[in-house]
Amino acid sequence: MKRIVIIVTAAALGIAALDASARGNAEAGKGKSTVCAACHSADGSKPVAPDQPILAGQYEDYLAKALSDYKSGKRNNPIMKGFAAQLSKQDIEDLAAWFSSQSPKLDTIR
Repeated sequence: MKRIVIIVTAAALGIAALDASARGNAEAGKGKSTVCAACHSADGSKPVAPDQPILAGQYEDYLAKALSDYKSGKRNNPIMKGFAAQLSKQDIEDLAAWFSSQSPKLDTIR
């Protein structure tokens, strides 16, 4: 029984380590986000047009999937496809980490 507990614990720790290593580096993403700022703002919280999404505070895995889908053509937007085509897998993970770590500014002023 004790041996099973050790094996299960080791497996769980291994999976957690793999999951953590798949995450991007937010600081590296900040440096790579200058092109994104033209439409989404530097921190992704204030898009310049209503049809451009707020990136700040979105889930990291959602952002990475969206960028990967633009790159592959699963999502169809000519502007985003052009930008995403230039990104490596690490770039995508870093950008996703940066924007997900930002706070959305969705306050309503009355």
